[in-house]
Amino acid sequence: MFRTTEISDSKFESDNLRFITVKTKNLKGRGDICLFVPPLEGLKDIPLVILLHGVYGSSWTWSQKGGVHITALKMMMQGKIQPMVIAMPSDGLWGDGSAYIKHNGIDFEKWIVDDVSRAVIQNIPSVSEKSDLFISGLSMGGFGALRLGVKYSKKFKAVSAHSPVTSLMQMPMFVEESMENYLQEDESENSVWDVVKHYKNNLPKIRFDCGTEDLLIDYNRALHKQLTRAKVEHTYEEFSGGHEWAYWQEHIKDSLLFFDKTATNRQIATFKNSLNFKTNGSSKRLGRQA
Repeated sequence: MFRTTEISDSKFESDNLRFITVKTKNLKGRGDICLFVPPLEGLKDIPLVILLHGVYGSSWTWSQKGGVHITALKMMMQGKIQPMVIAMPSDGLWGDGSAYIKHNGIDFEKWIVDDVSRAVIQNIPSVSEKSDLFISGLSMGGFGALRLGVKYSKKFKAVSAHSPVTSLMQMPMFVEESMENYLQEDESENSVWDVVKHYKNNLPKIRFDCGTEDLLIDYNRALHKQLTRAKVEHTYEEFSGGHEWAYWQEHIKDSLLFFDKTATNRQIATFKNSLNFKTNGSSKRLGRQA
C-alpha cells in the first residue's frame, strides 16, 4: 500500500502508544500517525477512531496534551466503552494547519480518508476492513472530522467534533496563511453546512459540542440551527469552558461514548469474548457495564 512503512519497536513503546510513518503520494512525502492500541489479546475487527488535531499541532498532540490514551484505557477498564484503536495522524504539517483539505498540490483529505486507515489495518492485527470506522477532532480537526465524516459517510459510521471550526472562512482566526490557500473551487466544500446539504441523503451519525466561553460558540450555534431547520438528525451540546485543552480533555469522553453506542453488536460480542487485560505482570478481566 505504501512505498515505505516504519513502525515503532514494542520494546521501547510506553503507555500503549505506537507510532507509524508511511510515505504516501497524497502528501508527496511522509505522514506520521500516533496510535493508542488497547493492551488486550485475542481481539479482532475492533472499531478504529481517527482523531484529528487542531492548528499548530501534530500527531502527538492528542496524547501529549489531551491524554486521550489514558482516558480511553480507563473507560475500557471501567466497562464504559468497548476496546477500540485510536489513530491520531498529523494533518500533513502544512503552514499553521492544512484544514484537512486538498490544496497547494497536496491531498490532505485523501491522506486522512484513505491512508490512515490503511496504515493501521496493515500494521495492527486487531483492526481490519470489517472494523467500524469513526472520526472526531477539535477546532480545525473538528472541521475536518465533520466535513470528511459527512462527505465519506460510506466509510465513517459516525462523526463527532469538539469546538469545531464550521467554515473555512474562520481559519484566519487561527492561521497566518492566506485564505487563497484554503478555499475550494467547489463552494459546497467550504463549510460544514454546505457539505451536509450536498450529501444530505446519506449522512452518518453526527454529534458536536462547544464551550459556552469558546470564541467559536456563535458559529456552532448557527450550524446547530441550520441542521435543526433542515431536520438533519444530530446531537449538539454546550458545556462550560473555552477553546482550551481542559475542555477537550474532558469532553473527548463524549465522543468515545457516542462511538461506542454507535458501534455494531458484532464488535460488542468480540469485546465480551476478549481475553484478559494485562498490566504490570498481572491480569484483569474486562467487563461491560449494562
